[in-house]
Amino acid sequence: MIPIAKPVIGEEELEAVKEVLESGIVIQGPKVAMFEAAFAEYIGVHHAIAVNSGTAALHIALLALGIKKGDEVIIPPMTFFATASTVMMCNARPVFADVDKETYTLEAKDAGKAAGQKTRAIIPVHLYGQTADMGAITDVAKDRNLMILEDAAQAHGAEYHGKKAGTFGDAACFSFYATKTMTTGEGGMIVTNNEEIAKKCRLLRDHGQASKYHHVLLGYNYRMTEMAAAIGLVQLRKIGIFISQRRRNAEALTRGLEEIDTVVPPKEAAGRYHTYYQYIIRLNDHFPRKREALIKMLEEKGVSARPSYPMPLYQQDALKEAIRSRKCAVAESVLPQLVELPVHPLVPRAGLETAIEVIKTMATQSTIKE
Repeated sequence: MIPIAKPVIGEEELEAVKEVLESGIVIQGPKVAMFEAAFAEYIGVHHAIAVNSGTAALHIALLALGIKKGDEVIIPPMTFFATASTVMMCNARPVFADVDKETYTLEAKDAGKAAGQKTRAIIPVHLYGQTADMGAITDVAKDRNLMILEDAAQAHGAEYHGKKAGTFGDAACFSFYATKTMTTGEGGMIVTNNEEIAKKCRLLRDHGQASKYHHVLLGYNYRMTEMAAAIGLVQLRKIGIFISQRRRNAEALTRGLEEIDTVVPPKEAAGRYHTYYQYIIRLNDHFPRKREALIKMLEEKGVSARPSYPMPLYQQDALKEAIRSRKCAVAESVLPQLVELPVHPLVPRAGLETAIEVIKTMATQSTIKE
């Protein structure tokens, strides 16, 4: 079975971890500092602050931006749970704005409509490896005097008109979870050009300590381990190779699927560089079989597949009673139609061809909506 995602881990990563273990320094030491410097240079920012997860990155970035009780933050409904939960962890309220039907990223005009007197920030999510429309979103933020926190958890190396994801907002957050384009196992990074935001994030990740046992604010234990940073340094050196292979795999899938009029492959929007963290197809209303039947057939042929997010976030049990929901018609219409296919660097060419053949075969069947 070709897995939907798989980290690419080799001997270099193993040797890097061995070196750390032999050094005896295992928590937030020189490797973390080296990883921060290397990642900041890769993104093109002044500051990078390493933490133990993408969720931790979002949480303390929001706190560093001053998000507090009574504030509202605009987010899209198509994203991982942490985009909303971290807003609520700051005692603030997520407000949902709809997505663009082609890219599934935050739609700027609807974000503008969602903004109110209590709105303090916008979190555009760079979804599936492609950036949101940062030009339009930046215009909305300026018009409404809002801060921007980019959720770039899925967009390592993605670009918008030649600038990398993570360089447009007041701050941005990345995840290094096991399935991401590059991984540290678990881990996250906040990037910013604002020295004060960086300083506060560094305090918040380490119990608010300005120096050993001198706590100047309430913080958290969100530190990154030296082992994770050592893996991250190796993975960062390989990220260009990873992205190139993902793009080649995505191009092969798109070439094989683009003539099927009931299947919509992912679209790389003008001026953007898609890194294909995930390859998402949309089955339109005329696809002859239900999505679950296609997924079952793919898996029977040895290719893992799955739906994307099961519902707009505002319908999640943990959120629906606590937030001010706005109906997001585009998100509600496309989510039941989305299917994720494997696109990671370890997918063999034969696996891509099998996926294409299964989808073509099912697309030509008589309509059977079981």
